[in-house]
Parts: sequence; C-alpha cells; structure tokens
Amino acid sequence: MNFLLTASGLRNETLRDALRDMLGKPFGSANVVFVPTASVAEPGDHGWFVADMNRLHGLGWREFDVLELNGLPRQMVLDRLLHADVIYVEGGNHYHLARSITGNGLADGFLEALENRVYVGVSAGSMIFSRHLTGHSADVIGDTTDLHVLGATTVEPPFGLFDWYLKPHLYSPDFPERDDAWADRIAARADFPIYFIDDETAVRVRDGKVDVISEGRWRFHP
Repeated sequence: MNFLLTASGLRNETLRDALRDMLGKPFGSANVVFVPTASVAEPGDHGWFVADMNRLHGLGWREFDVLELNGLPRQMVLDRLLHADVIYVEGGNHYHLARSITGNGLADGFLEALENRVYVGVSAGSMIFSRHLTGHSADVIGDTTDLHVLGATTVEPPFGLFDWYLKPHLYSPDFPERDDAWADRIAARADFPIYFIDDETAVRVRDGKVDVISEGRWRFHP
C-alpha cells in the first residue's frame, strides 16, 4: 500500500514529484478519483475545496472522476475506486468521513482497492487510517465538537492501519491557533505518537515504511 498523506493537497513540486514516483507513470496516463465526502460536513465557505479540486484537475489526468461515498450502491463505489490509479480523498470533517466508510460497509473493499493504488489524503482524508481515531483521541486533540456536530459521541476507526495519529495545518494562516504551543499541549496529553504537519508537508508510507517529505515544517512526537 502506498500513501501520501498531506495537510492541504499537492501544494508544491516536491509533493507532486513524490506522487509521480509512487504512481510510476505520467499523470496523463492515469485515472484519478476525487472523493469529496468529508467536505460536505464542513460549514462555511468552500473556496478552499474548489481551489484544491482545480489544482488536482490541472495536473492533466487521463480521467478525473468524482465519487461521493454516501447514497450510492456499495458495489458501484468500490468499482469506481478500483477503476482509478490514484484515490484522492479531500479534507473536511474526518469523523464524517470515517463514519461514511464504516456506515456504508466500505472498509474492506476500500482496503482491497488500496493494495494496488496510490492513496492521497488531504487533511481529513489523511487522518482516517490511525487506530487512534476514537472518542478518546478527539478529547486529547480537542476536536470533540467536530464529532458532536454529527450527533455522535463515538467513532470507530475504519482501518486502524497506523499506530500514530496525524494532525494537519500546523502553522497554517487558516488555523492561526495551530502554533507550537498548541502542538505542545496536545503532545503533553497524548498517549499515542503524533505527526504534526504544515500545509507544505506529507507523511509518505510505502510498503510499510514511513518517512516525511516537505518544503515546510513538521513535528513528530513518539
């Protein structure tokens, strides 16, 4: 399985080059499926969503598909994932995304699709693979509001592949509270490893090996 877990998408050439390398062929010879599910649970202006989708589309794919995980037959969703070379899962509310995967019985089929494809996560899309995506981590991180707005108090990790947790948008001007002091407070409370990454960084997982690629800044607390 190959993962490129970003905070804000393919914002720089280092991240785009990493994806080309993982894909092993030009973007123009590959199909991408864009999954917007997490974004629909996020309130307010969605200019960030439009900008990221346009940035991705502008890379010149052979086929650019858009796939919502809710409301379609399960097999249709899985077939569309299998048709893609790159599965690109947008940001928004990571709890809504996780609940959409588990609630629609997609986890096993999603993992099967990932065996031979490249997964690119953006923010929420990068957060759903930790086994620590639970009500406990919501309390530790301080984002229980994002869970409660869904009318939920618990969440089940859909995959549980990684022992570490990823928190995006460190130092981001769109999230001015996410500075070193914010990361320090979370790290002091956490009983699990955490990567904090800024908008120019990604955690890359290739065949079980984890590294960080970046044109920005990041922190890891084991």
